[in-house]
Amino acid sequence: MLVSAILTSVGINSALCVLFVVLYSILKKQPSYYEVYIPRLLTEGNSKRRSRFNLERLIPSTGWLPKAWKLSEEEMLSSSGLDAVVYMRTITFCLKVFSFAGIIGIFILLPVNCSGTELHQIDFEDLYSNSLDVFTISNVNRGSKWLWIHFSSVYAITIFICYLLYHEYNYISSKRIAYFYSSKPQPHQFTILVRNIPVSAGSSVSDSVESFFTEYYPTTYLSHIVVRRTSKVQSLINDAKQLYRRLLHLQSEPSEQKYKQVGLSEKKVDLLDHYGKRLEDLEQNARLEQSEVSLAKHFKSHGSNNCTLNGMFHNKFITHHLQDTHAAFVSFKTRYGASTVFHLQQSTNPTHWLTEEAPQPNDVFWPFFSSSFMGRWISKLLVVVACILLTILFLIPVVVVQGLTNLSQLEVWFPFLKSILTLAFVSQIVTGYLPSLILMLFLKIVPPIMEFLSSIQGYISHSEIERSACNKVLWFTVWNIFFATVFSGSVLNQISIVLDPKNIPTKLAVVVPAQASFFIAYVVTSGWTSTSSELFRIIPLICSLMTKCCAESTDDEIEVPSIPYHRDIPRILFFGLLGIAYFFLAPVILPFLLVYFCLAYIIFRNQFINVYAPKHETAGKFWPIVHNLVIFSLVLMHAIAVGIFSLKKLSLASTLVLPLPVLTLLFNEYCRKRFLPIFTAYPAEILIKKDREDQNDATMSEFFDKLATTYQDPALMPIQYSADSESLNRPLISSAEMSM
Repeated sequence: MLVSAILTSVGINSALCVLFVVLYSILKKQPSYYEVYIPRLLTEGNSKRRSRFNLERLIPSTGWLPKAWKLSEEEMLSSSGLDAVVYMRTITFCLKVFSFAGIIGIFILLPVNCSGTELHQIDFEDLYSNSLDVFTISNVNRGSKWLWIHFSSVYAITIFICYLLYHEYNYISSKRIAYFYSSKPQPHQFTILVRNIPVSAGSSVSDSVESFFTEYYPTTYLSHIVVRRTSKVQSLINDAKQLYRRLLHLQSEPSEQKYKQVGLSEKKVDLLDHYGKRLEDLEQNARLEQSEVSLAKHFKSHGSNNCTLNGMFHNKFITHHLQDTHAAFVSFKTRYGASTVFHLQQSTNPTHWLTEEAPQPNDVFWPFFSSSFMGRWISKLLVVVACILLTILFLIPVVVVQGLTNLSQLEVWFPFLKSILTLAFVSQIVTGYLPSLILMLFLKIVPPIMEFLSSIQGYISHSEIERSACNKVLWFTVWNIFFATVFSGSVLNQISIVLDPKNIPTKLAVVVPAQASFFIAYVVTSGWTSTSSELFRIIPLICSLMTKCCAESTDDEIEVPSIPYHRDIPRILFFGLLGIAYFFLAPVILPFLLVYFCLAYIIFRNQFINVYAPKHETAGKFWPIVHNLVIFSLVLMHAIAVGIFSLKKLSLASTLVLPLPVLTLLFNEYCRKRFLPIFTAYPAEILIKKDREDQNDATMSEFFDKLATTYQDPALMPIQYSADSESLNRPLISSAEMSM
């Protein structure tokens, strides 16, 4: 790819970035778009709508920049949680790495690459016509002593990154412990989820749980609540919510639109009355479903003692006897007691009485509770197969994109475009901008798909689903965007490379430098433009405009989004991988990466202030994902270095690089032993100290009283949307029944 093609891509994306920032600074001040650009401030009451027109609203401004810049880490921790702090520290980690790498790469390595003549001598008079390959290590002559500078830089960046990784792991671990110490008593700290509960004949799940924990944990066991399958109830409640919103919309419309002709007759029906009756029916059906769950439970527990009850509810029991998922949230009097049960195997049969840490009550993913150990295992297997198929299918756009970067290949595929492709500007657009744009658009659909696949694996919390999706998106991106692009071959070719590990360094050394220009364009398009579009919030803006066109009602509550970590963390880490892999190969990529990370730093700080609010909190559990990917990136760089020095006839340097991946993996193992357990579970020392502090807290008795019903399924809670408040305020199921 020519320098002119890259500069064309840079120019287009720079213009888009400026456009998005300017439009954001204008639209952010318009009251009609507050829901898009400052939803968090609106819901927190920190901003009010202004109806008076002011000419200043139409003038672009940079007032948001100082506010985002001045946000301290402690303020972010208190307002957005530890996950937001970890996310921003990931960006600052990359800024530190590539600032150091940029100094070495731009001022030392790049001049060495340009001075070589292996490919051809750089033409400074006609710089735009040069190929970007002359700025890479491929242009350094074979056997040149200047290659020892590249060798030294590999050692230097490895030591620097490992030092930063240790410092960050240690810092975030201490922050995680401090975050736990400073938190008030939380239900999930005293609760575990027990699955695959065995039930004897004539007994219920609730009876089994009560009997088991009363016998084996009599001093610490507090209470439990059985999880039931309530998908049908939840479906009815969702229908009722939709109908209720429709009624609210009708109330805001003109009176003539509240009547509709039904059938062939000219008789008009009052839609408010019509939908009101349907809403009452839906609520009644939902309440009946709730009552049937309770009746099925009591029939199962006591049906053998009452023949009349057997005859009356036999059919209902046959229908609903599968409502119990053989799972229960079990609460204890101390955090240490809950942690002890969580870490111990409860039965001689390892598939019974399986224990997991309970998520926060609002983090529970109610729609899916696998009823058996085998069901969960099979669902995981199906997800693996689906991920493999998606990876193979995604190779199609990758092949198309690689065809666009090669004009000669494109002319072979589409000979009728030969005359158009001879135009300089068209060829620069096609080879420099279009490939990365297409790949970025295809990659947009991957995070939602991975989130869906994670949701059917049996995870019982939204945060676990998001972390699982984050891992899937990350490794999907690494394989399909990096490896599939650099090898640019068929699936069989890529598999043959994996099956022949001895030649991996050599093959990487050949193909990776050749794709430097493509990845520079990808950083500019997917990095710069995507990050600035995050500020502009294109999709929410379009949805808001469509809503305003289709509906006049503004009574709906403002929905404050949470940041999609499973989409944004993989993107940051992938750019980090590109920077580390190409650091000594093509250092010209480093300035583009630094611009991206600077944009991400200031824009996401602004978004945490104005847009995103935390819905779920993992207390920093995303950091091990960051650490592992950086270690992988270092080992990948070492493998490429071994191959490139071999190709350049510098065998001694190639041999001296070999200890680096071994030492890096040993360092990773040390960090895994030293820090990872803190991210898996809190140590007994901390739990016991926290429990002792609670002994002097007078509010703990009230906390334990509420704990008994905290994990109650929202689908079994009383609902009220219609005007018949007397009947709807009267729940058919009491709290005591639902907790059994």
